[in-house]
Amino acid sequence: MDSMSQAGSAQTMPLQNVMNAAMRTALKLPVVSGLIGRRLLTLYVTGRKSGKRYEIPVAYTPHDGALLVGSPFAWGKNLRTGEPIEVQLRGQRRTADVTVVSDEAGVTELYGVIAKDNGNFAKFNGITVRDGVADPEDLRRAFEGGARVFVLTPR
Repeated sequence: MDSMSQAGSAQTMPLQNVMNAAMRTALKLPVVSGLIGRRLLTLYVTGRKSGKRYEIPVAYTPHDGALLVGSPFAWGKNLRTGEPIEVQLRGQRRTADVTVVSDEAGVTELYGVIAKDNGNFAKFNGITVRDGVADPEDLRRAFEGGARVFVLTPR
């Protein structure tokens, strides 16, 4: 983690918008998405206030028959438990059921699962993982910073 990062706070990559655009395109191509899309999918999210449609490429972690996506970013406020969304998963557009986890115990537990599974996620979210265990204080700070977990069940 660099000196500008704070434990438990999410970071974005340099040129994030350019990378997102490239990923959105690549994840629509079945052959390419088979290679890079093993842990990436695109969420199609509609803004609750604006009505604008967003395509958001995100990393996911398979867990208990579902896909976990963790984020502290504002787009997550547009997802609601029980309201399905469309996703682009392994080159195919599908509907997924959504469960939003926003309580501290649930978020810290599932953020820990994601951080243990995905080192880049842990790094971008300022979560230290040692011996396969995510730091509880980093997880708590992530929660306090607005982290939520979205449990997606593709149909």
